[in-house]
Amino acid sequence: MSHPLREHLEQVVPLTDEEFALVLSQFSCRRFRKHQFLLREGERAPHIYFVVQGLLKLVHTDPAGRAHIVSFALEDWWEGDFAAYLTQTPATLSLQCVEATTVWCLPLAGYQQLCARLPSITYFFMVKFARGGLAAQQRILSLLALPAKERYERLLHQYPTLPQRVSKTQLAAYLGVSRETLSRLAEQRHPRK
Repeated sequence: MSHPLREHLEQVVPLTDEEFALVLSQFSCRRFRKHQFLLREGERAPHIYFVVQGLLKLVHTDPAGRAHIVSFALEDWWEGDFAAYLTQTPATLSLQCVEATTVWCLPLAGYQQLCARLPSITYFFMVKFARGGLAAQQRILSLLALPAKERYERLLHQYPTLPQRVSKTQLAAYLGVSRETLSRLAEQRHPRK
């Protein structure tokens, strides 16, 4: 029987059974309830997370108390406050379940041990971090340069199921618009008859 983590890793690198056993020995599987936090701002980030089932949101709260959704993590995605995790400094982001979620958790010591022992895993994470960095860069550029309508259209194209899985308030926070603006954009795209 296949393992979701192995299937995911092998999209980038092949693994022998022995190598995968070593990889799996460094992870733990956890289940979280809807609205439960995996990480809160100010805490140490003990893990990065591979999402098997469910949906997470990564959030930054500004000094005025406004929540800004940095990203959503769907199935087959990695998420966490990577800066806090890699530097073992307090998190500047919170990670919360939008739905009941199952994740594979990797502590920093496990990450370091796997990278030291398996060059293929080092390569895997290099690819994943590079893709994540590119995606973050594109998101920043879209927030800086694109009108709300185009950001909304891109989101619908890239993540067609996301609007059915998150509230309009959360979607608006991710797009950097008000809930009213999001409602207007949705109405323009799908006018009522």
